Amino acid sequence: MQKSLLLILLLSRVLTGSAQPATPAPYHEAAHRVNDLVDTKLDVRFDYKKRYLYGKAELTLKPHGVATDSLRLDGKGMDIQSVGIEDESVHPLIFSLPFKYDGRHLTVRFSQPIPAGKLYKIYIDYTAKPDELNAQAGSAIRGAKGLYFINPDSAVAGKPVQIWTQGEPDANSCWFPTIDEPGQKTTQEIAMTVPAKYVTLSNGRLVSSAPAGPGLRTDTWKMDEPHAPYLAMMAVGDFRITKDTWRGKEVNYYLEPQYAAQARAIFGKTPRMLEYFSQRLGVDFPWNKYSQVVGRDFVAGAMENTTASLFGEHAQGSARELLDWPYALVEREIAHELFHHWFGDYVTAESWGNLTVNESFANFSEVLWAEHEYGPDAAAQQADQSMRTYLRDPANFLQTVVRPRYAAKDDLFDAVIYQKGGNILNMLRAYLGEEVFFTGLKRYLTQNAFGTGEAHQLRLALEEASGQDLNWFFNQWFFGAGHPIVTIDYAWDATRKVQSVTVKQTQAGQPFQLPFTIDYYVGGKAMHQPVTMTAVTQTFTMPLAARPDLVNVDAQKILVWQKDDHKSLAEFAYQQRYAARYLDRREALRAAGDKVADPIAQQILLAGLADKSPALREMAIELLDLKKAALRKAATPRLEKLAAADAAPQVQATALAALGALKQKSYAPLFSQALSSRSYRVQGAALEALLPLNPAQALARAKAFEADNKAALTGAMVTVFGTAGSAAQWPWVRAKYDAADPGGRFQMLPGLGEMLGRLDDPTALTEGIARIRDLTVEFKRYVDAPRIVGLLRQVQQRQAKRPQAALVARLVEQAAAAIEAAK
Repeated sequence: MQKSLLLILLLSRVLTGSAQPATPAPYHEAAHRVNDLVDTKLDVRFDYKKRYLYGKAELTLKPHGVATDSLRLDGKGMDIQSVGIEDESVHPLIFSLPFKYDGRHLTVRFSQPIPAGKLYKIYIDYTAKPDELNAQAGSAIRGAKGLYFINPDSAVAGKPVQIWTQGEPDANSCWFPTIDEPGQKTTQEIAMTVPAKYVTLSNGRLVSSAPAGPGLRTDTWKMDEPHAPYLAMMAVGDFRITKDTWRGKEVNYYLEPQYAAQARAIFGKTPRMLEYFSQRLGVDFPWNKYSQVVGRDFVAGAMENTTASLFGEHAQGSARELLDWPYALVEREIAHELFHHWFGDYVTAESWGNLTVNESFANFSEVLWAEHEYGPDAAAQQADQSMRTYLRDPANFLQTVVRPRYAAKDDLFDAVIYQKGGNILNMLRAYLGEEVFFTGLKRYLTQNAFGTGEAHQLRLALEEASGQDLNWFFNQWFFGAGHPIVTIDYAWDATRKVQSVTVKQTQAGQPFQLPFTIDYYVGGKAMHQPVTMTAVTQTFTMPLAARPDLVNVDAQKILVWQKDDHKSLAEFAYQQRYAARYLDRREALRAAGDKVADPIAQQILLAGLADKSPALREMAIELLDLKKAALRKAATPRLEKLAAADAAPQVQATALAALGALKQKSYAPLFSQALSSRSYRVQGAALEALLPLNPAQALARAKAFEADNKAALTGAMVTVFGTAGSAAQWPWVRAKYDAADPGGRFQMLPGLGEMLGRLDDPTALTEGIARIRDLTVEFKRYVDAPRIVGLLRQVQQRQAKRPQAALVARLVEQAAAAIEAAK
């Protein structure tokens, strides 16, 4: 599963504070296997009005290890009509078997024990009522009812009617009885009776499709290979199917009709991904087909249901929207969910505490595909984004990657198991070398094919491939918490012509064992020194012909650590020019940004404006301090070129924003010209830059965009309407706000606040303040809630002498109290 992007990208606050030890969470052992699932057959129909599923389940099972006289199934919030059993040697076919059901578990007892390994069948008639289930959603997966009816009564105009499911970690038992544990594996057949106008999708292959009465059709999907119950899925809706192939296997893309033209632009690299991952892992894609479907209102980012991955609606867009999509938005997710079909679907974590063998690998694949498709800079950028996500919250430093202790399963879907875990695997790849590392992964996959795995099995497979004992690595990185925090100091002995490098680990606890390379640059050439750090403080020396221009510790830029690197700005400038890796150049920019008044720092930033990486050009722009006259004089001609014609829309937009902050009327033609860009992001930046120079023109242009706007342009229009518009624009702003995803809504808040500070319409004021309140309450855990309360207070201040002052004061006080009370 890929976590929802809104929890990764929309949130403006960087969490701070010291991590404090907490009461140990309860230990969760792997589920005791009394019975094994063998096969699951479902026959389901849907009641769109009631939001019910009427189901018949036929489960084939066998006792595991020893004979058993009972069976317990997971089935949440169901009505169970009848239970039957069939076993040739012990039971005749009985359709009135006594059972107990407590709303979560269905328990049946047999008249006599069934021997270990003996197949038997259970038949269940049931009704699933997901919308009546009081299911506690988590923060990573924002829903736990398993089965979702989207706009079933067509009450929302323009919104499609859909059904889709989301099973991870244990929500599929909300719509069919099963043993809802990752250690179970079952083959599967699902017959779905649906309105004939709709398309269906499920795991495996479509084996039949037949009329089922007036206006109805039954589609039957069959999975011949076993997989975990949480990976079962259904999707029903008005999808357009774009068909592709890979080595003769179906590769299909299911999107809403208006986005079907972009299907190949969005998902079209999938066959090449299948080929690359198959070759790289030495294990061919093990399933009979691969489909990808986009669903509305999805409760996570995307989900790796076997042969049928489901993506949130952010994964479909117009041709213009796609121009602004970064790799991290959708293509990364496509790689992530596909890689799960080896790590997670083919070999599944034997328990949720070992989720790392699913999710850390999927995170790692994002780097792997970026490297293959776009080169080392893109790979390093993706790994660095993951690393900074992990480092953002000190609470992460207390958690282990392998984690049998947890309060709730949803807690495991975090930046430790995902982002830190992916970087650990990338670090292990560098340590073992490409050939050994991937040989070990192939061994792990083939030894555990269609079964389960855990970190110890991964270690053993890599040890077999490498001939090394890797307990030290797994103990500190997978079973231990935190990471090294180091200081790095340098000393040159001119008499002896010896360079010293002292690395000191300052984190609490035992020192980490750290293999890395130090590069020494003399005369433009680098000498490489492989070293291994094993102590709290260690000094490494290297005799050199002359004092080095640069000493580059962790030259591969692969370690998971935090460092205080005591280089001079001159050395960082040399690093930017000669060390060449993405993180070398990024580190130089970061150092320059901390000392922007220094002339050397300014030269680093100016050089960054021409960096080959769009991400680093964008970073350099953001770090510029254009209030400094000399830097402004040197930078603005370069910014003008970037704003006018950079190939990357995000760089062009950032340059426009930087120039817009200068509020110079001479740039008005540049901004006006940029408004004709096909990129919504560029248009949005240009519109906001134009606003302070010519509010009337900005307002007129914003009105002209009402028929065609998305994402950043929509947010910019809200800002313009908030600053220069009137109550006439409120219905448009309200509609756009309501239609946006949470990330888009947060981006609209400044413009919304401006508008609310100027309106006299009591209805609009009530609606607007309520929306800000509700959004903040829902996502309080992730955002800077006091800052948003401050925005509401600013609205109150601006309304203090207006006709609705008393109403606004009351609404703001109520909103602030609700935000304060929210958990």
